[in-house]
Amino acid sequence: MTLLDGKALATKLKEEIRREAAGLPRRPGLAVVLVGEDPASRVYVTSKRKDCENCGFYSEEYDLLAQTPQSALLELVEGLNERADIDGILVQLPLPGHMDEQAVIQAISPEKDVDGFHPMNAGNLLIGRESFLPCTPAGVMELLDEYHIDPAGKRAVVVGRSNIVGKPMGLLLLRRDATVTLCHSKTPDLPEMCRQADILISAVGRRNLITADMVKEGATVVDVAMNRDESGKLCGDVDFPAVAERAAFLTPVPGGVGPMTRAILMKNTLLAAKKRQNLC
Repeated sequence: MTLLDGKALATKLKEEIRREAAGLPRRPGLAVVLVGEDPASRVYVTSKRKDCENCGFYSEEYDLLAQTPQSALLELVEGLNERADIDGILVQLPLPGHMDEQAVIQAISPEKDVDGFHPMNAGNLLIGRESFLPCTPAGVMELLDEYHIDPAGKRAVVVGRSNIVGKPMGLLLLRRDATVTLCHSKTPDLPEMCRQADILISAVGRRNLITADMVKEGATVVDVAMNRDESGKLCGDVDFPAVAERAAFLTPVPGGVGPMTRAILMKNTLLAAKKRQNLC
């Protein structure tokens, strides 16, 4: 079994991004907005700030109270849309319950939507036009390419149908000529569906959802989820020790998809900066 080392690949990608960014007339700028004090979101925001430093980007961070009115958040986003030195805007999800996430996402300029969540970017992905790709699915595709795993002609099963991972993951695999099945909570006989997969991707958030008997011998298994076990240790959806006995390729958690998500955010921000400086 070969580990798909996302940490190593992310380090390589960020070094390439740093070198390219250094040659721009103006360094890329990213604004990250955090509403509330969700512990996981705080960790992600801190990591993104470090990534910007490593890539030579300019970054700003906005910490808003959980009770901040949605109107105030939308006003902040509108101001960032107008800033010449900010190329990318990321509003960390999830938002507090009184806010409409879709309204906030739609308020971000599509040209600065480096998360790839705006309906315009999502629509362009659907019809195969150039767009900012959602970071996690794009990171998975980079991992597959790094290890020469070609989806063309293969059966790919994606477990999870979120707008952030599951749906765009299926579209990216379809774009690369895989035959794609998207599974979810209403899928009958999930184990049998998974056993048909040459490439199995799980993005549900349920520990040990994917067990060894659900994995085809020699399959590629990508674990997108981030959960914690009883001791607080990070883990994914996949029963890693057991599945490692059957899979040909497998992502670890942590160190697999997570670092790639952050690297693609930097890649998208660099692309946004190049477009706004008329360099591509």
